[in-house]
Amino acid sequence: MKKLYTLSLIALILISCEGTVGPPGPPGQDGLDGIGLPGLVFEVEADLNAGTNFEYFVEIPSEIEVLESDVIMVYRLMGVFEGSDIWEPLPQTIFIGSDVLLYAFDYTLFDVRLFLDGTFNLNILNPEDTDNLIYRIAVIPVDFAKDIDVKKMNKVMEVLKIKDVKRVN
Repeated sequence: MKKLYTLSLIALILISCEGTVGPPGPPGQDGLDGIGLPGLVFEVEADLNAGTNFEYFVEIPSEIEVLESDVIMVYRLMGVFEGSDIWEPLPQTIFIGSDVLLYAFDYTLFDVRLFLDGTFNLNILNPEDTDNLIYRIAVIPVDFAKDIDVKKMNKVMEVLKIKDVKRVN
């Protein structure tokens, strides 16, 4: 008896799915063309020396809205190899003998603080270690962060579809 009810129910479902298609509904409004995420990566040049107390504050451009859930990454330009920039993510630890030098950052929703820290007197650092340093700051929406290898600047740029980076200072 249960089999008869089951077969009847399946037949009823299959039969009820047939029929003529009703008239189409009214067309909806045109939406905006999809845009990438321009402006979520920007570049700054900073001096992290005794004159700046080994820190530099960067205001996040007003056209970039930072949400609590966003991920902020900072990369330091380490050099150029065969025409390609070499970007290293922060924090970056450099060992100098038994001492440690740390390039690091912290941030709020409005600014990023780039800074140096170390286990020795930072005043002895050479100007090439503290002056005219180039950084890229990436604001990564949380929906994208899980799909990006954030340790690689080129992957962040690729996923966010960013071609040009604006220097803000």
